[in-house]
Amino acid sequence: MWALLVAGSVFFPGLFLLSKNCLRHTPALRWSEGDAVIVSARLVSSIQAVMASSAGYIIATSCDDIVEDQHWLTSSYILFAVPYFVYDIYAMFMCYWYKLWVKGHEADVSPKALGTALSSYLRREFLMVLHHVVMVTVCFPVSVFWRQGKGDYFQGVMFLAELSTPSVCLGKILIQYKQQHTLLHKVNGGLMLVTFFIFRVLLFPYLYYAYSRYASIPLYMVPLSVPWQCNLGAALLMAPQLYWFCLICRGAFRLFTGSSRYRRPPPTPCADSDRKDPLPPPANGYSAPETKRETNSL
Repeated sequence: MWALLVAGSVFFPGLFLLSKNCLRHTPALRWSEGDAVIVSARLVSSIQAVMASSAGYIIATSCDDIVEDQHWLTSSYILFAVPYFVYDIYAMFMCYWYKLWVKGHEADVSPKALGTALSSYLRREFLMVLHHVVMVTVCFPVSVFWRQGKGDYFQGVMFLAELSTPSVCLGKILIQYKQQHTLLHKVNGGLMLVTFFIFRVLLFPYLYYAYSRYASIPLYMVPLSVPWQCNLGAALLMAPQLYWFCLICRGAFRLFTGSSRYRRPPPTPCADSDRKDPLPPPANGYSAPETKRETNSL
C-alpha cells in the first residue's frame, strides 16, 4: 500500500518537473517558465487520464460478475493515483499564478500578493478543488476499504470517466494561447462535448442500468435496492459533472454559432518597422496578454 502511494507521489510531480524542464531548456523550444508550467500541468493530467481509463478498461472487461469479481489493478491504481489529486491542486494554482503574471502582475511576488492570489484561486476554482479534496478524503477510503473487494467492475467503469480529460486539457491550452479561431479548437470542442457527455454524464445512469440487469430488477427499483450511501455518493459525484457539462454546452454554443467574444483579431497595421529590435513570435504560439477575464472553460 505505502509503496504505491510513494510511487504516485514521486511519479506525478516528477513527470511535471521533467516536462517543465524539457520545455524550458530544449534548444528548439526555450519556453518561458509560465508557459512551461501551464502546458506541463495539462500534459500530466492527460497522461493520468490515459492511465486511468486504460486501467478502467482492463478492469471492466475482466469482470464477468459485476459485483463479486475482483481485479488486482483496481485497488492498486487507486493507491497509485491518489497523490495525483493532491499534486493537481498545487499544479492548478501554479497555472493560475502564472496567468496573473501574464496579465501584468509579475513584479508583485510578495507574501501578501501570494495570499491574495491563493484566495482568488480558491474562490474561482472552488468546485474543482473541492472535487479533488473529496476524491482523496472520501472516495479513496470508500473505494479501498468500504467496498470490501466488491464492485470492481463499477470502479473500473468510473475510471473511464477520465477519457474526456485529454480534450478538456487541450481546450484549456488552446484558449490560454488564443487559438479559438482554429479548426483544431472546433474539432476538439466537439470531441470534448461528446466524450464528457458519454463518460461523465451518462456514466452514472449506466451503472444503475448495469446493476438492474445483474439483479434482474426494473431500473427504477435500483435506488431502492442498493445501500443509501451508493445513491448519495452517485448524486454528489454526478452533480458537478452536470454543472461542468452545462458550461461546456454554453461554450460549444458560442463556439459553433460564432457568438464567442474571442475571435481571431483582424490584421492591423503594425509598427514593426519602427521597432529597433523586433522579436520573432514565440515557438508556442503565445499571443499578446489579454486584459479581460478569460471565460471559465473546462
